[in-house]
Amino acid sequence: MTRRVKRKVSPPKDDLMHKSSCGIDGVSAAAAAAGISRRRRVDGSLASTSSSPPPTSADAPPSSDVVDWTSLPDDTVVQLFSLLNHRDRASLASTCRAWRALSASPCLWRSLDLLSHQRIAPASAASLSARCAHLRRLRLRGPASTAAAVALRASGLLEISVDSCRSLTDAALSVVAARHERLQCLQIGPEPCDRVTPDAVRAVALCCSDLRRLRLSGVRDLDAGALSALAEQCRSLSEVGFFDCPSFEGPALSSVVSLRFISVSGARGIKWGPAAQAWCKLPNLLAVDVSRTDVTAGAVSRLMSSSSSPNLKAVVAINCPVLEDEGGLASSSCKGRVLLTVFSDVLKGISSLSSVDTKNPKNDRDPFRCWRLSPSVADRTVDDVLNWLGWVLSYSLLKIAESNPQGLDEFWLKQGAALLLSLMGSSQEEVQERAATGIAMFVVIDDDSAIVDSKRAEAVMREGGVRKLLDLARSAREGIQTEAAKAIANLSVNAKVAKTVAEEGGIWILADMARSMNRLVAEEVAGGLWNLSVGEEHKGAIAEAGGVKALVDLIFKWPNGGDGVLERAAGALANLAADDKCSMEVALAGGVHALVMLARSCKCEGVQEQAARALANLAAHGDSNSNNAAVGREAGALEALVQLTCSLHEGVRQEAAGALWNLSFDDKNREAIAAGGGVEALVALAQTCTNASQGLQERAAGALWGLSVSEANSIAIGREGGVAPLIALARSDSEDVHETAAGALWNLAFNPGNALRIVEGGGVPALVHLCSSSASKMARFMAALALAYMFDGRMDEVALIGSSSEGSSKTVNLDGAKRMALKHIQAFVHTFLVPHTFSLTAASSAPASLAHVAELARIQEAGHLRCSGAEIGRFVAMIRNPSPILRACAVFALLQFTIAGGRHAMHHAGLLQKAGAARVLRAAAAAATAPIEAKMFAKVVLRNLEHHQLESSL
Repeated sequence: MTRRVKRKVSPPKDDLMHKSSCGIDGVSAAAAAAGISRRRRVDGSLASTSSSPPPTSADAPPSSDVVDWTSLPDDTVVQLFSLLNHRDRASLASTCRAWRALSASPCLWRSLDLLSHQRIAPASAASLSARCAHLRRLRLRGPASTAAAVALRASGLLEISVDSCRSLTDAALSVVAARHERLQCLQIGPEPCDRVTPDAVRAVALCCSDLRRLRLSGVRDLDAGALSALAEQCRSLSEVGFFDCPSFEGPALSSVVSLRFISVSGARGIKWGPAAQAWCKLPNLLAVDVSRTDVTAGAVSRLMSSSSSPNLKAVVAINCPVLEDEGGLASSSCKGRVLLTVFSDVLKGISSLSSVDTKNPKNDRDPFRCWRLSPSVADRTVDDVLNWLGWVLSYSLLKIAESNPQGLDEFWLKQGAALLLSLMGSSQEEVQERAATGIAMFVVIDDDSAIVDSKRAEAVMREGGVRKLLDLARSAREGIQTEAAKAIANLSVNAKVAKTVAEEGGIWILADMARSMNRLVAEEVAGGLWNLSVGEEHKGAIAEAGGVKALVDLIFKWPNGGDGVLERAAGALANLAADDKCSMEVALAGGVHALVMLARSCKCEGVQEQAARALANLAAHGDSNSNNAAVGREAGALEALVQLTCSLHEGVRQEAAGALWNLSFDDKNREAIAAGGGVEALVALAQTCTNASQGLQERAAGALWGLSVSEANSIAIGREGGVAPLIALARSDSEDVHETAAGALWNLAFNPGNALRIVEGGGVPALVHLCSSSASKMARFMAALALAYMFDGRMDEVALIGSSSEGSSKTVNLDGAKRMALKHIQAFVHTFLVPHTFSLTAASSAPASLAHVAELARIQEAGHLRCSGAEIGRFVAMIRNPSPILRACAVFALLQFTIAGGRHAMHHAGLLQKAGAARVLRAAAAAATAPIEAKMFAKVVLRNLEHHQLESSL
């Protein structure tokens, strides 16, 4: 039977897109068009990752330099501990008693960042309480965070930041406030706290009289009573941020006379006239943020021109549709005050507030970093303003990037990208993290189809964003690592940016980061490698950087509960496995076992799909390495893939069928697939995919084609009902499906019983249509060969004793079908005839003339077909057939199989010699009554045999 030796390699895929629909935790899978990682927070753990390319020999320290770590001074060890996250600190502390004691130094426990732990339990927090007596700053995430904060028993806390806590209630927030009366800063969000009411705000005011900063997101019905309580109880309150509040009484803030900063970004229902009038009376007010609101030009103008707030320096009004529709203000500055809007130069405005050299244009592009590194004496007020601006701008830009409103393309291209990159230079880790996340998100312009805007991505690249993100990814802070890796991953969908990432050493950095013990970091890094592995030019670099081993290790590291990591790692390995050299690296690194483990045990459809695709690509290099056989030998591999063809997810079925198709080229694999129920499963798949995607149709037919190489399997496919769906697939609009369906029917038609089933199932009109109309020469060729098999006389005897009782009518029907088939076989062969060339060559057998005929008749893809001895024998027998059309078809087929340069031409030439074909071909070439095409093609085949015989003797 015939097999197609050119394997199907699944194309690179990047199905990483996730959209955050409700702040940080809401995650939903989207279309698989580009490798996009959206903002997400899942359960994770902490680890530090030092990410850098390996040092060159010039950079490496001399071998004689040996550090005796045990002799380091205590203060040096403590300084080293301060640079580590808490897991790495605990690991280092376990080395000896002295270091364990130093790890408990109070200075190391003044700040605790547990944002990477979404589900930290109160019991776990209680175990840390012994070291938290001096704790002053705490960051937590997740619904259990408030209980964990109480369990730490850190009564001296000055700052609490809680993220992703949508389920927070009044009671929980009141308990936190009551247990931490010394709080100066309370921040909850940016996910909306829609279960928190003004009662909890009043409780916070009563308990925490030292409160100086209050940032809440999404609080409902924030009334004047709650704000009055803050004014009465918190006399030092200098900053309030009420973000995305559905209802907010803005004028009531006038009672909080100590306020220096106000942000109502995203708030709704504010009466702007009274609010602006009230805020103008705040004597200490330094800056106001009204971004993403319906603020009017009149309200902004009043704030900018007010003399009652002499210290006011900035008004932030980013993405305010009403203000923008009104044309903004005539001037973006007034009395030394700066208005920051989408129609002003935001970075220049920020620079004007600081004392750095504004004449230097570089300072205008990076004001936060320049101010932070400025050698001049710091101005506390300017420092406070810049820190506040960084916080509110990063928040608003991230929210805008999430919602991706229309009409901001020009803003993003002209200054939005540069602004986000500048915010990455802030001294505040939260700002750095949000800025990186904003970059990851704003380049995505269509969540449903997962499209990355090339102009936005390249704007980031032109601003030096790739280098900045790679530097940020090397931070010791895992939250920053995660978001920087996410941004790099999304940007790398763009080929130009991906090239820059590689040139800047990003592949080495990501490969190193893939070893992180933090699942969030590992997931985003795997996504970055997945996207980079799409480019053929990057595959070798990923392998050289150790990326293949790192990706395989990720699968073993997160076998349970890490579906995001597993899908991305498997997707990257699938892309890498499409390269012959890299496929061997995958196998050597244990990738076959890892991927089979996923196919067998993982229940996540995305992981199953990518694991199956990776196995398909590993098996696609059977001529150059042993991976095809190795996959088949892996315990449970073939059974798992057969089972995946029954998945409810179309992508899983498609990739599993593709893997079985490639694996079927190995004889042992093919029979093991059939023994494991593969025939039944693939026939069932073909029966249900007539309305499915073309990719699934192609692979389902291709897998049946691969199995039908064995005549026993071919008979089983016919018996199981595989003929009818293949005929249906032959009517597809896709050329690729034409080829695989025609190839499968060609193999099936070798058996007379199947040939009759094809005729009875209406296969002749379908094959005739392919033979005459398909845009694929290969499909037309194989359809013609299938028709030739069916009507070379071997089916006649089966037809006489067939299952039908219609007798003579059946014979009449067969005769009509045969006439139709022969007519179109002849027409197909004639399409390769050039009358002028044939007339010149008819009287000559000159090598040059025969070579010209062969070149005109050649079907390039036919060189990938490999025929068995039985099939070659059948073609030789067909040369003797009474039908001149079948004789011409037979020698035309042998020409394709023996033409010089064909992958299996030598194999076919040897089979022809064993079958004594030379004598039959000479007779055909000399026959006076033979059609000219049969004579000329026979001469070409004889020339081919002589060429291969001479070549084999050398």
